[in-house]
Amino acid sequence: MYKINRNKNNIVKLEEKQFKDLGYRERENLQEWIAKNPEVLGEELLIIQKEYQGFNDTNERLDLLALDKDGNLVIIENKLDDTGRDVAWQALKYTSYCSTLTTDQVIRLFQEYLNTFSPDDDAKELVLEFLGIEDDTDFLLNSNDQRIVLVANNFRKEVTSTVLWLLNHDVQLQCFKTTPYSFGEEEFLNIEQIIPIPETTEFMIDAKQKEKEKKGLSKKVEETNTKLVEFWSQLKVALIENNFNHLDRVSSKAHFNIGFWKGSGKFAFCIGRKHFRVELYFMHDEDKTMFDSMLKYKDDIESKLLGVEWQRLDGKKASRIKLETTVEDLNNIGGRFADKSNWDGLIEWYCKNMNEFYNVIYPIWQKAQKEIV
Repeated sequence: MYKINRNKNNIVKLEEKQFKDLGYRERENLQEWIAKNPEVLGEELLIIQKEYQGFNDTNERLDLLALDKDGNLVIIENKLDDTGRDVAWQALKYTSYCSTLTTDQVIRLFQEYLNTFSPDDDAKELVLEFLGIEDDTDFLLNSNDQRIVLVANNFRKEVTSTVLWLLNHDVQLQCFKTTPYSFGEEEFLNIEQIIPIPETTEFMIDAKQKEKEKKGLSKKVEETNTKLVEFWSQLKVALIENNFNHLDRVSSKAHFNIGFWKGSGKFAFCIGRKHFRVELYFMHDEDKTMFDSMLKYKDDIESKLLGVEWQRLDGKKASRIKLETTVEDLNNIGGRFADKSNWDGLIEWYCKNMNEFYNVIYPIWQKAQKEIV
């Protein structure tokens, strides 16, 4: 890895290090970095447990437990400079323990975690918000096979051999290599997925998605998932026709939102519980630095964009700026996503409002990011 020296129009090689040489520890450092920034694993994840040791008849302790955007459990095992020989077996054990957890049990585990780290939060509400679920009658967690993520600086041959064998037998597993670097007093961290290589990941996910259709999801949930993928695909086509190309490389998935990142903020199209919205979403904004950096330009933004709403969400990790459907909007587009006859009106609303929202918000967000210390 190299650092760019813009002034000298040159690059300088960074020195690759071991975590132990820099004084970093597995639980106190690497695990905390991932818990606070789970998107470093290449997707949006919701951490619901840390250092969990509540399994029956065992004292073993799981590093991190998360939910992905499909409501599936993700078991995350962290090792510092070396995986050791048994990390795959260890992760499989934890996954088997988690495989029987019901929706209510998952929510209870998350609430126990929140009671320690954020006692004012409600686990179910946070999960519904994270999944973008409008109607909690469709609320189902851990309904498919669990996923495993292994994180380490060095993966032993016996570990990679086991991982590749498990992948060939439909176990969902990813390996991320973490490498620290130094340059003078500065320190850097690189995290990259090495198994499976990212180019093959989407193909594997698509194959798994087809397999889901044969499994025990309720008919209503399956129909909703199919509609979501179809709707986002139609929206992407409409956006391209309107010369808005930011979703070109974003896959249409069975999520209640779709979006694209600009720096630390995500511009998203969202299907909410009662409304439809476009937004700039700050996932990790505990101290509200990102939100407040934009709030300084509130008057300027509101002079150009009618109806914009500011949600600082004090006491929560996230914050957002949004445009949401009004009662009149809902009447014009029918107000229900489930009815396909409303889709043309909804897509038209999304195209028009995201175009206006992005054109006003993004230039200011560019400026605000540079001002954040």
